[in-house]
Amino acid sequence: MSGLLALLDDVAAIAKVAAASVDDVIGQAAKAGSKAAGAVIDDAAVTPKYVSGFHPARELPIVWRIARGSIKNKLIFLLPVGLLLNEFLPWVITPLLMIGGAYLCFEGAEKILHIFSPHHVDADQPKDLVQDPTHLEEQKVSGAIKTDFILSAEIMTIALSEIPEGSIWMEAATLAVVAIGITVMVYGSVALIVKADDVGLMMANEGRFSITRTIGLGIVKAMPGLMKVLMTVGTAAMLWVGGSIVIHGLKELGVKEIYTVIHDLAYGFAHTIGTAEGFFAWLGTATLDGIFGLVLGMILIPVVAKGIEPAWSMVRGNFGETGGH
Repeated sequence: MSGLLALLDDVAAIAKVAAASVDDVIGQAAKAGSKAAGAVIDDAAVTPKYVSGFHPARELPIVWRIARGSIKNKLIFLLPVGLLLNEFLPWVITPLLMIGGAYLCFEGAEKILHIFSPHHVDADQPKDLVQDPTHLEEQKVSGAIKTDFILSAEIMTIALSEIPEGSIWMEAATLAVVAIGITVMVYGSVALIVKADDVGLMMANEGRFSITRTIGLGIVKAMPGLMKVLMTVGTAAMLWVGGSIVIHGLKELGVKEIYTVIHDLAYGFAHTIGTAEGFFAWLGTATLDGIFGLVLGMILIPVVAKGIEPAWSMVRGNFGETGGH
């Protein structure tokens, strides 16, 4: 009997330790996730533009495909690679993030170039949906998952930096909770945004009360403008986040001049305003980071078009020929 009681005591002690570990993981994940809130907002702002223009029946399936790609990015690629690099090659993380930030700048600048260059606009026009909706959907989903990879890398890196040093398993469990929680939050929000017009239409047509029908009609009328705003914010977020990543990376590598100039200008601007200095300092920093990101992106467009893409195509062609032989 005493042996059974001792066994039960051991089981109870193990259960307490397990419960404490779960509490620690959840607590650390909540703290780490809150530090990555800025990148989370960027992710939520960027994604709706990839769904814009498709038939309503395809909106949620596209969001679901991107969400699955995001979870795959975080759990299969970024989590193990991040933990290993943090453990053995921490100096590699900053250059890799800078490459990702430069890609965001390139993509954001390309979106802006498409607006002002008529021969680029065709790729995003509704007529392409009629010509080849499947191909366009694949293209959009692929682009969204690539962009998510960069933003997810930033989120996971920020989260990892906020987790107290401990066992690699505790860090892995915490990062996994952060990855799943943030993905659900981001793409759940995106799903609500892209289907709001359908909900509004149902309320306008089937609402029992006039106030319900009025609200539904207001939602339907507001959604096209909201989607345009989100697309604009998403493009701006690419430039802001990408520029910020590159600037902070340069600072980490010892090139502090750009960071210092932006910091001084932003805080000088906030001090001149004299009220809500923290907000205006952030706004000034984000604006200047975005301008830097736009300039860098515009520089990268010809570099990618005339250098990287032809070189990559040549490499792929050589591998294809080798594989064929």
